[in-house]
Amino acid sequence: MKIKFQYILIIALTATFQLSAQKKDENIGTEVVNVVKAYTPTISDAFKVKETPGLEDEDNTKREPIQYSIFSFPVASTFSPSKGKAANVDKTEQERLFKNYATLGVGSYANILGELYVTENIGDTDFIAGNIKHLSSFSDVKESELPSKFLNSSIGLTYGSKKEKYAWTGDLGYQIQKYFWYGLPDDFGDGLTAENRASVIDRIDQGQTYNNFNLGGRISFNESIFNGLNVKYNRFWDAYGSTENHFLVSPTLGFEMLRKDIKTTVTVDHVSGSFNDTFDFKYGYTNLGVHPSFGMRKDEWSFEIGAQVVLGMDTQNSNNELFFYPKANASLKVVGDFMIFFLGIDGELQQNSYREFTNENPFLSPTLVIAPTDKQFDVYAGLKGKLANSVSYTVRGSVINEKNKAFFVANNYDDTILVQEMYQYGNSFGLTYDKLRTFRLFGELRADFSKNVSVGVNGTFNTYSQEDLPEAWNLPQFQLGANIDANITAKWYAGANLFFVGDRKDYQSNLSIINIVPRDDTRTVKSYFDANAHLGYKYNQRFTAFLRLNNIGNQAYEKWLNYPVQSFQVLLGANYKFDF
Repeated sequence: MKIKFQYILIIALTATFQLSAQKKDENIGTEVVNVVKAYTPTISDAFKVKETPGLEDEDNTKREPIQYSIFSFPVASTFSPSKGKAANVDKTEQERLFKNYATLGVGSYANILGELYVTENIGDTDFIAGNIKHLSSFSDVKESELPSKFLNSSIGLTYGSKKEKYAWTGDLGYQIQKYFWYGLPDDFGDGLTAENRASVIDRIDQGQTYNNFNLGGRISFNESIFNGLNVKYNRFWDAYGSTENHFLVSPTLGFEMLRKDIKTTVTVDHVSGSFNDTFDFKYGYTNLGVHPSFGMRKDEWSFEIGAQVVLGMDTQNSNNELFFYPKANASLKVVGDFMIFFLGIDGELQQNSYREFTNENPFLSPTLVIAPTDKQFDVYAGLKGKLANSVSYTVRGSVINEKNKAFFVANNYDDTILVQEMYQYGNSFGLTYDKLRTFRLFGELRADFSKNVSVGVNGTFNTYSQEDLPEAWNLPQFQLGANIDANITAKWYAGANLFFVGDRKDYQSNLSIINIVPRDDTRTVKSYFDANAHLGYKYNQRFTAFLRLNNIGNQAYEKWLNYPVQSFQVLLGANYKFDF
């Protein structure tokens, strides 16, 4: 097709030139020629378009600020959702708490128990509270030839206030105790005629009376470097003219910084007194102490380290001495709350007093030598934690070193002297002092099986090493204890506690025969086991009746040498709670 087209074009052009050459001005007319060419398509080169093309126009690169505004108008809604209803949940009725209660009980040996606690709010921040306690027995122990009645009564009054930045309380109280020296030695009167012995026993009909008046107060601050202040004063006296004053002041400074506790405690502890009945002895000691400490807590461990410096002053003998005691403790969670390792060291200059000794042993003669105890150190370490969620344990071992440790020891006697003081017939105790080192192992296991049943067991084993005394008088090597408490039903509850105390050693001589019949006057105070139980019935939220059984084993054991306790005892009583 292409070749034919070229031929036709050449022939046409040749003919035109020829005609023009022959006759230049001749009009040959017009003719329409249509030339047809076939379409031959072609494809141009392709160029890839960029995904993000660059824009060179500067106006396109500028961002215009845009301001948004919302044009709101209320729209009426006729939708009303239906109220939901909570599912029913079974719950127990919360027990009402009362501010006041009274307890009265009567039992064998003519025992009487009475308690009264009263609290009343004054305004929104203040309150006043009072209490009366009484426990007495007006029947004698069957194993004793002498009166063995006792009485212990107290009354107290407290006023307190709790403000936004501080809180304070003030205490005022009085206590009276009466006991008889009924613990005659087993061989008392062996050298006397029956008539003289009966005469001596008939005249030992007076006991000892202890009186204590206390006054104190506490104040604490919530947001202050001055944390608080404790003040306490005791005035103590007995029926034989003995008197004692004990005054204690203890301010505390402290703050927390970067999870570190920094604290300082200052103590001023003064005790002074005298024994005037046939034993002219006066004593007075003042301890001035400063105890700074630094503590830190982390996730798995915590520690506190400090020291105490005490200036001990013997005011009667003008003798002063400076004491230093390290104080530190630390704990580490080895396996979370299931095993926590702890250790520490402690010590103090322990201020002994006539009142504290009589609270531990009321059968003391008013012929004591009172002096402080230098507890040089108590180094301890152990483990505590949980065996299960409801079972906890503690195991602790310690070494305790005490200088001038006080021991109770029975007083010697001479039964050939018919007329003496009531406490001079081998029926009282005195004090002796010695240096003592104690190795102690303590273990405790507690289980709360539910909110209704809890059980606890503990035991202590001691070994003693004294410097001068042949024995650690009246200190047991073994002590065991156990208790259980259970809520049987919503109305009934019960519990029991058991304890065992091992053998103890004491010493007592009959001076009338000591040079005639040589013998070892070391006495063994036998071990004893005691079991007590109680049962209660809650009639309603206010009224509860209870039954207590003491010394269920019916053992007239001796807590102190020659002093048997009351055998099996029953006490029936009731408790009433109320509000004004």
